[in-house]
Amino acid sequence: MGAFDIVQTRHTIRRNFPLIGRFRYLLESVRPEIMQYFVETDTEGKPINRILRSLVYRRAKGANDTEPFGTQMDLYQIGYEWMEHSMYARSNPKEIHKIPRIKVGGKDCLQPYSSSLLNISAMSFGSLSKNAVLALNKGAKMGGFAHNTGEGGISEHHLKPGGDLIWQIGTGYFGCRREDGTFNEKTFRENALRPQVKMIEIKLSQGAKPGHGGILPAIKNTPEIAKIRHVKPGISVHSPPSHSAFGNPIQFKHFIRTLRDLSDGKPIGFKLCIGRRQEFMDFCEAMVYSGITPDFITVDGGEGGTGAAPVEFSNTMGMPMRESLIFVHDTLVGFGLRNDIKIFASGKIITGFDIARAIALGADGCNSARAMMLSVGCIQALQCNNNTCPAGVATQNKTLMNGLVVADKAPRVKNYHNATVKSFLELLAAAGLESPGELGREHISKRMGMFEVKTYDEIFPYTEEGSLLDILSVPSSYAKYFQQTRIMK
Repeated sequence: MGAFDIVQTRHTIRRNFPLIGRFRYLLESVRPEIMQYFVETDTEGKPINRILRSLVYRRAKGANDTEPFGTQMDLYQIGYEWMEHSMYARSNPKEIHKIPRIKVGGKDCLQPYSSSLLNISAMSFGSLSKNAVLALNKGAKMGGFAHNTGEGGISEHHLKPGGDLIWQIGTGYFGCRREDGTFNEKTFRENALRPQVKMIEIKLSQGAKPGHGGILPAIKNTPEIAKIRHVKPGISVHSPPSHSAFGNPIQFKHFIRTLRDLSDGKPIGFKLCIGRRQEFMDFCEAMVYSGITPDFITVDGGEGGTGAAPVEFSNTMGMPMRESLIFVHDTLVGFGLRNDIKIFASGKIITGFDIARAIALGADGCNSARAMMLSVGCIQALQCNNNTCPAGVATQNKTLMNGLVVADKAPRVKNYHNATVKSFLELLAAAGLESPGELGREHISKRMGMFEVKTYDEIFPYTEEGSLLDILSVPSSYAKYFQQTRIMK
C-alpha cells in the first residue's frame, strides 16, 4: 500500500506521506459522526440542533418531553425571539378532537378541505424510501392530518394507508405528463379525482433551491418510479426550472382554474419561495384582474430542506420564511385578497413556538418535512443525497429501508404531530388567547440589540386592507414595486 501511494498521482498527501497519509481520509470520513456525538453542544448542531432533535424523538415515542434546570438558549443574543404571555392565561383544550381546523376553499371551490394546523410537507417517493412514505401516510391517517406527496407523483405507498393527500405538481408534471414533458389533462384528472387527494398544490419553487430544476438520474429511474411519474424507465428525466403550462400571471391564473375544473372543484393552491417581490405582486394583480384566486398559498423559506441541492442555492438563494410570510400576507391584504386565500408556512417548522410565530406573522397553518422525518427515525446523518441513509428514510437501498418498520414508526408520526399541536395550544392559552386567529405580530418579541427589543408589528407594521388597489394609498415600502407591476394598465 505504501509503494502504491508513492507512485499514484491523484492524492498529494498520500504521495508525500505514504500509508500514514491514509489516516487523514479515514478521519475525514467519520468527522460528521465525531462532531455530532462528541463535539457539538446541544444548541450548535446544524441544520437542526440536538435540543430540537431530542424533542422530536421524545414526542414521537410518547416519552417525557420536559427539560430540567432552565433554558440553554442565550436570551441576550441578537435575534432571540419569545412569545409574550398574559397575566390572564386561559385553560387549554386537553383532547385532540378539540383542536381547531382550517377550512381551505374559496368562493370557487366545490370541495373545501378541513385541514390540520400542522401537516407533512412535500417529500417525494424516490427521495424518501417506500417504508418512510408508508409510515408518514399511515401516521397522517391515524392523526387526522394531510401528507404532501412532493413533486414525484402519487405512488401506491401514498395510497395504501388511506391518509389524506396534498398532491403536488412540479415543473416535470410527474403523474400528469405527456411524453414530451408537457401537462396532460387526462392523466391529471384521473389522479385528481382519487378520494385520498384533498388538495392540489402547484410547485413554483422551493426554499432550498428556488429557480433550479432537477434531474432524476437513469440509475434511480426504476420501473416502479417511472410508472408513477409517467416517464420511460432507465433514462435520465429533467425537471425544468419553470412551468411550460403558463408563462405569465394571467396564464397562471387560468391554469389554476383549469385544475379546479378538472378536479371537480377541489382546493387548488401553489407553493413558492419569494424572490423578486414585484413578481408576486403581478400574481396578486392578476387575481384582481381575472377574478380567479387560488384557495391556498404555501410559503417556503430559504431555510427549507431538500434531499439534494447546489450549495450556492441552499445558502444564498431565496428569501427566508419569516420575511416571505409577512410579505405574502401583507400583499394579499393590500390587494383585498387575504380573506379568500389560506396561507401555509413551510420552512424549519419543528416546535409549537414555530407554529405560533408563523401564525402570528400571517400564516393560517404550517407544514413540516424534516421534523416528520426525525419522527420516523432520521438521525440527521446528512447522507440524503448519497442513497446511504443509515436510518432507511432517504434511500432506495432495500437493505437499509427494510430496517424502518412501518408499524412501529407510523404511530410516532401521529404522536409527534399531536404533541406539537397541543404544545402550540398551550402557548396560545398562556398568551390569554382562545383561537389561533387572535395571534398577531404584537405577541412575538425579537431582540434587536443588547438594549433594544421590538415586537414584530413594530418591525413590520401592518398593511391596510385594500391599500394596494389605489395609488394614493400605497405604503412607502411598496412604492418601488407598485410602480413596476401595473399589469392592469
